[in-house]
Amino acid sequence: MIKNIFKNIGPGPLIAAAFIGPGTVTLCTLAGVNFGYALLWAMSLSIIATIVLQEMSSRLGVVTQKGLSEILKTEIKNPLLKSTIIILVLSAIVVGNAAYEAGNISGGALGMETLFGSGVMSDLGFELKLWPLIIGAIAFFLLYMGSYKMLERVLIALVILMSLAFLITAIVTKPNLVEILKGALIPRIPEQSILTIIGLIGTTVVPYNLFLHASLAKTKWTSKADLKYARKDTVIAVILGGIVSMCVIVSASSVPFQDVNNASDLALALKPLFGDYATYFLSIGLFSAGITSAITAPLAAAFVASGCLGWGSDLKAKRFRMVWIFILLLGVVFSSLGFKSIEIIKFAQVANGLLLPIIAGTLIWIMNKSSILGDYKNSKLQNVFGLLILAVTIFLGGKTILSVFNVI
Repeated sequence: MIKNIFKNIGPGPLIAAAFIGPGTVTLCTLAGVNFGYALLWAMSLSIIATIVLQEMSSRLGVVTQKGLSEILKTEIKNPLLKSTIIILVLSAIVVGNAAYEAGNISGGALGMETLFGSGVMSDLGFELKLWPLIIGAIAFFLLYMGSYKMLERVLIALVILMSLAFLITAIVTKPNLVEILKGALIPRIPEQSILTIIGLIGTTVVPYNLFLHASLAKTKWTSKADLKYARKDTVIAVILGGIVSMCVIVSASSVPFQDVNNASDLALALKPLFGDYATYFLSIGLFSAGITSAITAPLAAAFVASGCLGWGSDLKAKRFRMVWIFILLLGVVFSSLGFKSIEIIKFAQVANGLLLPIIAGTLIWIMNKSSILGDYKNSKLQNVFGLLILAVTIFLGGKTILSVFNVI
């Protein structure tokens, strides 16, 4: 029975691992510290939006046995439009993931620092952080093996560890269940919370997961009869991921207002209130969030680059490996030396702000094409949900771009 359950687990947990990175954990921490349970509804909305879009993406991968970037290349006929979208996709996903990779690795390292100390070498004439090197080495080994099954098993184990860590931390804080339900189901917009709401949705509904999901789904399932497993896998994993994010908000809500800026601060703030165990569990969760995103971000970038440039999607192919090695190496170097390239991150944010509504809209258009999906194209209800979510992504994308240029 248990063997069959694990046999039918697909890329869903990997998608959950990808969107619950250190950035998400930090944002959820700030949401809880500043607004208590009031913004839990934003995570509920994010979960629904993510399920709808990721289900479309996985269905596309299973039915067509192609990645989303491959479909974009074949279905967009206008050469100028095709080139523009491919350049935007490569900029947002490949450059963007390279910019964010240092944050993924640094976030995982923060969890290790809280548990085991700083791990800094300063006798070289400059400060070198060791935890990012160790996390980078683990990610390199797992990706270089080129085995989807092994990656899937390791990431599922890490997601389970992360889920348990954040769930136990939330339980330890003895939250008010009635207030949690109110926060999750009744939308409220407290004063000065709009940017946090946008952030919570934007950090969950991410463009690169749409590409990653289609590519992994076709790797996992080769028969249309497996669609029922793909759907179940998506729904369960995304809900689980959303609950993990909510647990961080709930944990942060229990801290009396003080100078808490990230999950590492939260771990230290919980210590006097709930003892060492809360600190340990939260740090383990932060480490798991960092390392899972440190693996999935380069992997997604490699799938996107290979699909856009027509290289195929063999995990052991030389060019496929070159992409993820480049991104992982940048992340390790930047996080080890404490270097932050603000301009690259700003560029990535603008590219992602433009890409999310374009890809969401293009995905909905593709999912309505009988020539691609036949009987598996979108139903009317799926289109209604899809168009509502598209409107949200347009709003999110616009706000993201405006915030980069300090217009809001």
